[in-house]
Amino acid sequence: MKILFLTDNFPPEVNAPATRTMEHCKEWLKKGATITVITCFPNFPQGKIYDGYKNSLWKVEELEGIRVIRVWTYISANKGFLKRTLDYISFAINGFIASLFVKTDVIVATSPQFFTAVSGYLASFFKRRPWVMEVRDLWPESIKAVSVMKTESSMFRYLEKIEMFLYRRANLIVVVTDSFKENMVERGIDKDKIYIIKNGANIDLFYCREKNQKILNELHLKDKFIVGYIGTHGLAHKLDFIVRAIAKIDDDSIHFLLIGDGAEKLNVVELSQSLGLTNITFLDPIAKEMVSEYISITDLSLVTLRKSDTFKKVIPSKLFEVSSMQKPILLGVEGESQKLIEEFNAGLCFEPENENDFIQKLMIVKNNTKLYEEYVLGCKNFAAHHDRKKLAEQMYNLLISIKSK
Repeated sequence: MKILFLTDNFPPEVNAPATRTMEHCKEWLKKGATITVITCFPNFPQGKIYDGYKNSLWKVEELEGIRVIRVWTYISANKGFLKRTLDYISFAINGFIASLFVKTDVIVATSPQFFTAVSGYLASFFKRRPWVMEVRDLWPESIKAVSVMKTESSMFRYLEKIEMFLYRRANLIVVVTDSFKENMVERGIDKDKIYIIKNGANIDLFYCREKNQKILNELHLKDKFIVGYIGTHGLAHKLDFIVRAIAKIDDDSIHFLLIGDGAEKLNVVELSQSLGLTNITFLDPIAKEMVSEYISITDLSLVTLRKSDTFKKVIPSKLFEVSSMQKPILLGVEGESQKLIEEFNAGLCFEPENENDFIQKLMIVKNNTKLYEEYVLGCKNFAAHHDRKKLAEQMYNLLISIKSK
């Protein structure tokens, strides 16, 4: 089976979309598929082309057996709605043009930004091939959650019309949460064309291990209870709230480690400096192969989003990786994510943007050894239910079914 995959993010980028796509494709290769990925030149999240690449019109390379076509896009950092939209639209146009030169049996186009799905629809229309829309974020609803656009604006309503058009035109829709499916069904999309394939973890890469002593020594964090956050520092993550709460913690044995970049990184670092905090360390993004080593030195994994009804429908992908390494989770996300953590007893949840609740739950996990061990076991069970290899196989079977129709 020949698969064409359109995605805005792909390795060497290391964010969740890039990782999910790459790991799915690698599993599909093992089943005999021929895969072509159309993507842009790696630049996320700083908006700077990675070393070894330049933003040219067209480049073809092979990455672990996958044919990768990179096309020119307007490059923008992960900040600023208009610039990011230009980035998305430029990829949609050039990604579609590139797709016309690729032989395929089925097309997959992935969000979070649905302009990539527009490319998928157009490629499907002109090539007369079925297409699957993979929805990892309810866009444009998610931009409402970070107050980038008012819902009553004509632009927002127009984007919603495009969103619904794409849902109806897709042969199949793959979503990553139960809530996403419920949302679509409530809005009139046929439930029988929507399939839930959640995110997961590569358990061959993310597994329980001893703390990396070299990293601990380099960061001068030996004998500390380390709370780790690895991921995007964006508007949605409300890390300024976390920094302000950290300023109120008087336990010197607790240290926070924040790794990553994003639109709010500079603001969060400056806030930490203005508060004179010494119990927090910021690091730039690290290579994907090193993520597990940095997770190994943590004792507790922080996962947080701003308080919003929209985020009640999401499941942050980092939950799966840290649980696979058996690191209990301190979760500041309501809704479906909270239900999962409580169902598997994989950690403790606090109310988003509630400083007192955050500090109280942190101290409970840190000081109750018996409870901590229960959470470790809960993480192990949580990860076992979300093995990415099994999830990739489920999606591959869907692609086979749509090809045969």
